Amino acid sequence: MTDAADRPAAADSSDTAGADAPTARVREVGVGPWPGGPDAWPDDPRYDRALLADGDRRNVVDRYRYWTIEAIRADLAGRAHPLHVAVENLSQDLNIGSIVRTANAFNVAAVHIIGRHRWNKRGAMVTNRYLDVRHHPEPDALLEWAADAGYEVIGIDNGPRAEPLEKAVLPERCLMVFGSEGEGISPALLARCSRVLRIGQYGSTRSINVAAAAAVAMHAWVLQHAGPAPD
Repeated sequence: MTDAADRPAAADSSDTAGADAPTARVREVGVGPWPGGPDAWPDDPRYDRALLADGDRRNVVDRYRYWTIEAIRADLAGRAHPLHVAVENLSQDLNIGSIVRTANAFNVAAVHIIGRHRWNKRGAMVTNRYLDVRHHPEPDALLEWAADAGYEVIGIDNGPRAEPLEKAVLPERCLMVFGSEGEGISPALLARCSRVLRIGQYGSTRSINVAAAAAVAMHAWVLQHAGPAPD
């Protein structure tokens, strides 16, 4: 089995650019083919032979260079945090993809899409391939799952019931619910949340983008329940 230290490091233009190199040089992402050819390939089923041959230009951390999608998903699932995130999909909101990408960065256990099955994946930057993304046609199916799994349902919204997120003690088994951009959490789902939390703001705008709110809320949970991030 190959140790991470034996893998080629991700390319960076600063390593190869000389003093006379153009200042607008595009940074090269990822790594090229595994050095030494097929005879030097690691004997490890987690590695994708096509990536070993052609290089790995995906947006993944060095730990997962050359790994198959299935191997990455399995490794992430094995150490996922017991945090779940749900978002209502009323209009194929572009923010859903951004929420999925952030959920991958914090390695939440799953993202739940409520409502329309199709959602705008552009903002996810293919991180949905590595994450458990589930669909629920109606809120009742999600809430039934949460009750069976022992999760507290917490809405992130700035309505009348909302209390400051900054002062809240978040449960370890937490299902955070977010509404669609503009509409917020639907009244029927909001009424089923055990608590509603708001993010403190200091400017003139009434609300912040739902993808930004999701990132702030997920990080608040991480600060309370997760240890230091891996190097």
